[in-house]
This record gives sequence, C-alpha cells and structure tokens, in this order.
Amino acid sequence: MSVALEGSVLTPDGWRAGRLRCDAGVIAVEGAPTETPAAPFVLPGFVDLHVHGGGGADMMAGGDAIRRAARLHARHGTTALLATSVTAPPEATAAFLDAVRDAMREGAPEGAQEGARVLGAHLEGPFLNPAKLGAQPPFAAAPDLALLADWLKRAPVLAMTFAPECDPGGALLAALKAAGVRPQIGHTLCSYAEGTAALLAGCGATHLFNAMSGLAHRDNGAAGAALAHAEFAEIIPDLIHVEAGAILAARRAIPGLYGVTDATAGAGMPDGVYALGGQRVIKRGGAMRLESGALAGSALTMDAALRNLVAIGLPLAEASRRLSATPAAWLGRADIGRLAPGARADVVTLNGALEVERVLIGGRPVDLMRA
Repeated sequence: MSVALEGSVLTPDGWRAGRLRCDAGVIAVEGAPTETPAAPFVLPGFVDLHVHGGGGADMMAGGDAIRRAARLHARHGTTALLATSVTAPPEATAAFLDAVRDAMREGAPEGAQEGARVLGAHLEGPFLNPAKLGAQPPFAAAPDLALLADWLKRAPVLAMTFAPECDPGGALLAALKAAGVRPQIGHTLCSYAEGTAALLAGCGATHLFNAMSGLAHRDNGAAGAALAHAEFAEIIPDLIHVEAGAILAARRAIPGLYGVTDATAGAGMPDGVYALGGQRVIKRGGAMRLESGALAGSALTMDAALRNLVAIGLPLAEASRRLSATPAAWLGRADIGRLAPGARADVVTLNGALEVERVLIGGRPVDLMRA
C-alpha cells in the first residue's frame, strides 16, 4: 500500500518542501528545494548502533527482551538498531546472540510494525581492558578467536568493541575485518600510538570520551587518537556522558561522528531499579547509574538525542544525519538512513517541537501507543 507524507522532507541533497511517496521503499520525493524548512519535518528513521535495552527490558535477558526494547525505541523514531551485549561469560554471550537471531527472524504481522528492525548485534566485549570496564560486569577476557568464530555463526555480528592493547599482535582485529565486523576501540587504556594504529587500520571508536584513556596536551590516549585520526566514532548525546563543548569539538574533528543512545532498560521508563547484564542499575534524574554512582549506560532515546544536538547548535539536517545516514554509512548500508528512491521507507515525522508524530518502518506504521 502506497503512503504519502507531506512536509519538509530531508533528502541526501537537502530539504524539499513537498511530499514523500513510499510503499515498502521510497518511491519519490516531490516538491521544490527549500532553505527554510517548516514543520512537519519528514526525516530518515534513526539508526542506533549501540542499544542495551529499553522499555524495562534488558537485551541480555533473552526471550522477548530484545523485541520489547525494539518496540520502545521505535516509538521514539528508531527504525533500525544493533542489539548490544555487555561483557559476560561465553555461554551468556552465546545465548544473547541466539536471542538476536530469533528477534531478527520474527516478522511483523500485517498492518502495524511492532518495533525497530534488528539489523544484528554489537558485541561490547568481552575482549576489553579489565581496568577500564566502567559499568561493564567483571567478565573481561583475552581475545579468543575460537570463541569469536562460534559467536559469528549464531547471529550477524556487525560491530564489536575491543581494547587494542589487549590484542597486541592484531589477530583479533584481523579476524573481525575478515568477517566483515566493524571493529571499534573502547573500554581501553591504550596509548596514543596504540589507538592511532587501530584507527588507521579501520577501527571506529565506542562512546567517545567514555571508558577510554583520555585527551591531554602531553599525555594522549584513545580519545586523543580518535580526535586526530578517527573517521567514524560513536558519541552519547544525552549531555550527561559528554558535555556540549566536547561534542562540538568532536564534531569538528571526526567526519563520521554519530550519535548512539547506549540505552539500557530504563529508557522510556519511570525512575526506579532496572537490570543491565545481571547488575542493578538505578534511573534517577534522567541518568542510569550503578549503586556506586558510576554511569551505567543511559536512559536516552534517539528523538531526545536529536533535540539535544539541535539545542547545542547543530542544524536540524546535520543532527538528523548524525543519527541516521552517518551510522548507516559506518555499516556500509546505503538502503537505510536516507530518504531517496530505492531506499527503505524508514521514516520519522516530527512536529515543530521535534516530537515524534509518525514512524514508518519499511512503509509500515508504528503503533506509537503500544507498550
């Protein structure tokens, strides 16, 4: 069934005042170019490459948890995501990947779309520096290529976060690249030289500035290497993990800087106690924290991320791109994150306050009221 959406449509070539026509894919964008877009804004659906949970569901719990979290994020404009693990024993990581596979197999019934499409998995660990785990559970391990090979058979692993100093010979990085997995450095105490080598070998960076060796004028680490050399990097624009000035500095330095939520079960939920990979995390004041007070993922949704980026000075078109087209480009996907003929009809419509009014995933409407 064909759908037509009226408004200011954001295309790869800029804004058009007119209409988007689509079925499962974008058929056409009609109308004249405009330099003064006005609501409603018709944007590409958000692409979130780092999601641990939402709607009260922790993705590591398996079962229906991944689908439940995907439903929550779809109501906030996310149309595609990577289900993201936490550091865990090997059998728990295997079970998580089996759950990702099952979530990907579940088709939506005719009519309404239930949740954001799960593109695959992002393994955040376990090959991390045990001294820089942050809120990750204490299951860091040395790289194990046999384990990795087993995990890659269970579900599409599209990204993996690892600490480059724990892979001194580069065997893990070589295996990830050979398998088509996007490698990302994070939870690392690597030196500037180690970080630079990994980035020049094609790595991205996970939640820039957080859980990594930092930036200083005489003692640089992973963050300094990323600002100097990264082509792509995640950042969490909740304005809690990273202050506005640091986001703006990273924006000037890294062409492919893109936003992620790093959302946990508390996203979209009231204050209270939730789970993150078997740990208790507390939502209070818009933040997720361990009982120690350390940040533990976020309560962010992508529509809020968009509003935050606009609030700190990014034009709406750029903020949208850094939450859709840019993460899609990191995955090498031209069929999502953009509104152009031939792309999937993954669309979010926002009002003048940049609040979600309508979401389509593959041309199907999302029920914005469903829990």
